[in-house]
Amino acid sequence: MKRVLFVSLILWLASVVQAQYVSQVWCPDLGDGTYQNPVLDADYSDPDVCAVGEDFYLTASSFNCIPGLPILHSRDLVNWTIVGHALQEQLPREVFASVQHGCGVWAPSIRYHEGQFYIYWGDPDRGIMMVKTRDPRGEWEKPVCVIEGRGMIDPCPLWDEDGRCYLVHAWAASRSGFNSVLTVRELSADGTQSVGQPVLVFDGGLENHTTEGPKLYKRDGWYWILCPAGGVEQGWQLAMRSKTVYGPYEARTVMAQGWSLVNGPHQGAWVTTPQGEDWFLHFHDKGPYGRVVFLQPMAWKNGWPVIGNDREGNGCGEPVMTYRKPVQGKRRQNPQESDEFDRPALGKQWQWQANYDPAWGMPTAMGVMRLYTHDLTEGTLWQAPNLLLQKTPTEKFCVTTRVTMAAKADGQYGGLVMMGRDYSAVVVRRVGEEFALQQLTCKRADEGGEEHAVTLASLTPTRRDTIPYSPALYLDIYLRMKVADGWCTFAYSTDNEHFQEVGERFRLRQGKWIGAKFGFVSERSQTAGNRGWLDVDWVRVM
Repeated sequence: MKRVLFVSLILWLASVVQAQYVSQVWCPDLGDGTYQNPVLDADYSDPDVCAVGEDFYLTASSFNCIPGLPILHSRDLVNWTIVGHALQEQLPREVFASVQHGCGVWAPSIRYHEGQFYIYWGDPDRGIMMVKTRDPRGEWEKPVCVIEGRGMIDPCPLWDEDGRCYLVHAWAASRSGFNSVLTVRELSADGTQSVGQPVLVFDGGLENHTTEGPKLYKRDGWYWILCPAGGVEQGWQLAMRSKTVYGPYEARTVMAQGWSLVNGPHQGAWVTTPQGEDWFLHFHDKGPYGRVVFLQPMAWKNGWPVIGNDREGNGCGEPVMTYRKPVQGKRRQNPQESDEFDRPALGKQWQWQANYDPAWGMPTAMGVMRLYTHDLTEGTLWQAPNLLLQKTPTEKFCVTTRVTMAAKADGQYGGLVMMGRDYSAVVVRRVGEEFALQQLTCKRADEGGEEHAVTLASLTPTRRDTIPYSPALYLDIYLRMKVADGWCTFAYSTDNEHFQEVGERFRLRQGKWIGAKFGFVSERSQTAGNRGWLDVDWVRVM
């Protein structure tokens, strides 16, 4: 009994430490009652937030990455931590068992209604999907297809005072053949199916082209749709209002780049704090680093919202870079980055490139994350579903990891990777009775580009197995990746003290609708014989 209590205490303490993680590379809380943008300097694309009492919950697009629909929690809209995921696998299972770059979860919305949390998102190839739960930190119910069809994206529900439920969504031209329009329709009161016909309530036309990402609200008898227009990199934020949910809607631009350096400031969430203040969270595209999250004050002028700093007094704000915190006195904490792999569960910052298969690897009781070599007999790492990756935490950081490669046959390899449409990795590969330290680089991987391997050093195994039927060579090594100014450099060490830079520096490039991600690769080039593995002891981000 004492042992059980001791183990439970250790697991509880580990969870508390993880929940209180403070980044060494980016913390938006300046410690003096103010914050700096971005409040999330990582790729939480298309963010949406709901407030429940003093708690704020955020979710974001996850596309093909699993687990999907990250759930972040905050008490002040500035300090966030990852508390779970709403989607453990994507359907159909057989489709998302392989890598489906850029598909899957697009622009979700999160809402709280009558004791339950709901997340709606658009799968552009299948329809409007929904999951729900009573505990956002726990298990979510299996996805429900609310409306089946192609091209419907960016949905958001609204439960009206009379209990009726409405849904607004946009359209993807890549699937439907048209865009820049918004549709409203009625759902069943439980939000699980459509009971009304769609009504086109707004057409952006030429003036507000690429109208998308709508969020539906109601305040003081007005129905409000807040949505972006103009495109990701050069766009602006619209607010539109109507006395009826089906319009017509009157629209105004309420935030634009202005004199700021924040391109395309739009698509996000209107949140009201318990103190009665309005705030707006939106994304800003940072190229290879993805779409990061900004927090803006939101005021009202002549019955219309103004987001950010209304420098010219015309009702259209521009993004602020620093401001007072919405809620004072809350502790500093950030999304998890470093990982000691000392818990019997994968850290919440990690995602796979496809639906998880336990044969790829799992946490262990030995204080390491084991990644078995996966069969990659053709193609490149762009097609490898078993890459274990996390978001880049900011523009400048250093990743150091201690790994052990156990190779049971030639061609088995593992190491550290920076993944995107272009990618580069530093790996150790078994070659005969030694290991080769190699840099693997691929340009235009999304277009079928060829991977190139350059041998950087020959390394002697740390130890060998003596088991006759399954001999293995082991190599203990420290790998390092430094990122700054959009470039990545690699280094290695055998003692964690003396690091030697190796290989060519690599220019980061984003993935399909997501920022570049870093993490681990463990592969083999043939399917015969026993798998090897990569044991990751720890990874530290500084």
